[in-house]
Amino acid sequence: MGLEENLKSMNINEEENKNPNPNTKDEEDGELEEGEIAGEEDDTTSSSLKKGVVEQPHPLEHSWTFWFDNPSAKSKQATWGISMRPIYTFSTIEQFWSLYNNIHHPSKLPHGADFHCFKHKIEPKWEDPVCANGGKWTVSFPKGKSDTSWLYTLLALIGEQFEYGDEICGAVVSVRGKLEKIALWTKNAANETAQMSIGKQWKELLDYNDTIGFIFHDDAKKLDRGAKNRYTV
Repeated sequence: MGLEENLKSMNINEEENKNPNPNTKDEEDGELEEGEIAGEEDDTTSSSLKKGVVEQPHPLEHSWTFWFDNPSAKSKQATWGISMRPIYTFSTIEQFWSLYNNIHHPSKLPHGADFHCFKHKIEPKWEDPVCANGGKWTVSFPKGKSDTSWLYTLLALIGEQFEYGDEICGAVVSVRGKLEKIALWTKNAANETAQMSIGKQWKELLDYNDTIGFIFHDDAKKLDRGAKNRYTV
């Protein structure tokens, strides 16, 4: 489905982007040394200029926001989601890699943590107007085994890999007991054609062999853990 090609194309300057501030630049770049004449470039200067062209920002179709739900701030009495905080919003490939290379991956997150990546201005909550009538697909992994699938899910989201990409709200990875779960949230749960397409594409992108299910948010709100899958692939 082109994921390998997408991974390569989006892995632009990954090593150079390990600075957590993607907007920081060397203020001396491009300045002439004393006595240097503009236009008289040596191979090093020419190579440096060419490299500068490659390093121009690569904008994404949508801006995305990382959110973190800190397990240490949760309590049974607190309203769900009250401990959730936006961490950073990014809008270019370079900003994504700068962030990804400087944040904990799922295998390093504490028990009970939830880490989200949602389209900017969509909150990862059932109450958000965009999410209210939606639902989610979920895949499960043994503890410490979801890192690669989380990365591939993120690349599929920001790289607009899904046929029904407008239906996507975002994704969340959750660390629970001996499991790590990744859920893909969508807008219109009743749109079976779109949801089935997203579920099938996601399984193929992850090369995931087990059956996965789709739960309506309305069912989850009413039935909690008793909610049943409406769709499966």
